[in-house]
Amino acid sequence: MDNHAYIDGDGKLPSGASESVRRRESSSACGPPAVGACPPPVAGGARTAAAPAPSGAGVPLLRTIDGFSGVAIIVGTTIGSGIFISPKGVLRMSGSVALSLLVWLGCGVYSLLDALCYIELGLLLPEAGGDYVYLLRGLGPLHHFFGPLPAFLSAWMDTLIMHPALVAILSLAFAEYCVQPFFGAPCSPAPLGVSLVAVVTYCFVVFINCYSVAWATRVQNLFTVAKLTSIGIILVAGAYSLAQGNSQHLATGFQGTTSSPGDVASAFYTGLFSYGGWQLLNTLTEEMVRPERNLPLAILVAVPVVTVCYILTNVAYLTVLSPQQLLDSSAVAFSFGERALGPVAFLMPLGVALSLFGTLNGATLGTCRVTFAAARQGHLVDMLGFVHVRRRTPIPALIFNAIIGCIMITVGSIGALMRMLSFVSSLFRALTMVSLLVMRRTRADARRPYRVPTAIPCLLLLSSCYLFVSSIVDRPKTEYLYGLAFLLVGVGVHAAIVYQRMPTFGGRVIACFQKALQVVPTT
Repeated sequence: MDNHAYIDGDGKLPSGASESVRRRESSSACGPPAVGACPPPVAGGARTAAAPAPSGAGVPLLRTIDGFSGVAIIVGTTIGSGIFISPKGVLRMSGSVALSLLVWLGCGVYSLLDALCYIELGLLLPEAGGDYVYLLRGLGPLHHFFGPLPAFLSAWMDTLIMHPALVAILSLAFAEYCVQPFFGAPCSPAPLGVSLVAVVTYCFVVFINCYSVAWATRVQNLFTVAKLTSIGIILVAGAYSLAQGNSQHLATGFQGTTSSPGDVASAFYTGLFSYGGWQLLNTLTEEMVRPERNLPLAILVAVPVVTVCYILTNVAYLTVLSPQQLLDSSAVAFSFGERALGPVAFLMPLGVALSLFGTLNGATLGTCRVTFAAARQGHLVDMLGFVHVRRRTPIPALIFNAIIGCIMITVGSIGALMRMLSFVSSLFRALTMVSLLVMRRTRADARRPYRVPTAIPCLLLLSSCYLFVSSIVDRPKTEYLYGLAFLLVGVGVHAAIVYQRMPTFGGRVIACFQKALQVVPTT
């Protein structure tokens, strides 16, 4: 197939790959496609170093991310919409205040143990790509078809499910916090109105990213302050309420605790969504200064900080809201602000909305690059790897992601999207742990600056399998079936690509889109 390519576990094309794909891979061997002769300079004269290029790349990335920046990336990406949406989901599934707090703590510990495994993987394979690279290098060489299949499915689900679901969650959360103040606490906005606001907001963010990368970066810097301010307001207000003796809701302890393993698994799914984002640093290992020092440092500092913030935020909620009030609220932080902040309650939904908008912009800025990079390497339709002839932005990839994201917004609820996102993530997380254990044998002589105790990946593998299986057996949900269906479709697409049964796109069609969008290949 001319529009797709397949790379095996050693980063090479199989013998059955088409000649046009081989020519494209050969032409990119001297370096990743670039629109200019040299990489852009780093602002402020920051000291940089060239990263050793992985297989198939020649123009090295610049190492500009130090330890402090690594901590900022993890904290800034992880603390997004989850803490403003998930508390009632965790509380509803767990059934009691005490168990809900333990679930938040357990999710933090789970994420930290998971991060330890990713430290070993990131230092063993310091390449851009994260899970995709770990699955491809670990499982790819085991079999010509089934070995690379998990890596392909990971990229398939990232492009069609996980990233669109993420931006849909953020868009819906932003819309809900914007619309809720016009209805008041007792009432809830119409779902159609929320969806329309979410679609308009997301399309506006996509427009900013299409117009200019510089403008998208300025927007991201501006709205990061709002995120930290919102968390600070919640913690201060909660501490003041607790100092006044409002601890009666916390004192209920384990009353009403659920006895269903499926409910506990669903509570963990919802909580783990809020911790998602720390893995982003592993996709940037190739751009870190001294990754053998700064990658472990950033992860070991940032993940515990996020865990403490989340637990204290939930305690603050329960010093002002009763468990039933928290469950009845469609926007937890807004209800909290109405009761805790009095005449300045408008600061809470405003700060949360600004925080969510910034997170949505950052997610849009980063996730479309996955589609763009996969297409540029021949894994998706070629045109998704094109850039605008003047603005140098990946407009086709942005539009493609926007279409899928808008579909997600209009057909799914926040809770359903979060469960599907965590459901699919748990499957690939388990496979990543398998890949780590496999590379202990297949790459036994490779240099490992850090080696996690074998018991940790084994424990994470078992827990991921438990979360995956128990949610299907005990409390099957429609969105889980959708996730499995997309996986099965991905297997078929993988087979069609390997055996060259995919249809090709005519040059006239691609040329028409190029003229309409004013986009060109990067080579």
